[in-house]
Amino acid sequence: MKYREIEDITDEWRKSCEIWLRQYLNFVDRKVDENKTLEYLKKIKSQSSITYYRKKALQIRRFLQYKKVPWANTIGIPSEPEHIPPRIAPGVIHEVLKRYEGHQYYKQIKALVLLGATSGMRAEEMYQLSEGDLDLEHRTVRINHNPQKGQTTKTQRSRVSFFTEETKQALTEYLAFFNNGSGLLRLFGQNHIVDLFHPSTVKPKDFRKYFSQDWDRRGGPTSIKKILMGHSLRGDVDLMHYNAQSPEDLKIIYDKIMNNCPSLSA
Repeated sequence: MKYREIEDITDEWRKSCEIWLRQYLNFVDRKVDENKTLEYLKKIKSQSSITYYRKKALQIRRFLQYKKVPWANTIGIPSEPEHIPPRIAPGVIHEVLKRYEGHQYYKQIKALVLLGATSGMRAEEMYQLSEGDLDLEHRTVRINHNPQKGQTTKTQRSRVSFFTEETKQALTEYLAFFNNGSGLLRLFGQNHIVDLFHPSTVKPKDFRKYFSQDWDRRGGPTSIKKILMGHSLRGDVDLMHYNAQSPEDLKIIYDKIMNNCPSLSA
């Protein structure tokens, strides 16, 4: 796992890989054996979702390939199951905010919900944010890929996105709370946020889905949405070779699409 430490991956993902490999090696008594390996893979497959099993099995196969085990490539990995995302309408956002009205951390929750719903950030990207990543005056958020500072993106690229005036107001109110005896160490610390949303059927990752769907409902260009949301541009000939937009260009387009958004917190 030493080589994984120099890759652009998060400590959390590296630790997960270490745990999975340790569990596998303990099962086979640290003796790589084909029959015992197949027995282990069958065991974890019966206990896991397809998505989770894929993650574990891929890491085990990579480890065996690294060790040059001759039968490693015979380990088949199932395809991802078809996934139909749920429709996230404005009413869903209203209901989430209403649920937490009066909560000790309502200002934080409101800021997170609106930021996710109007910027398209991944939940993990919001967990890693620092106050310096927010430019309230220009309604801009910098989403950094800097593993040395605990900030990573799925595509290993930094980018910018934007947020609405309503979100700016929510962030302003939250930062005043955050910096005046809130007791919070991070803007949106992951464990803290996960605990807050544990009783909710709507999770922080769903606010990104709302942004994607709302952008399309407003007729926003898909190419710009991909850039703002940090999608991989591989395979998109236009975005890889032709469509270059500066942050200023992106903000002009964003404002054209999002300026007339109805309130999500009214």
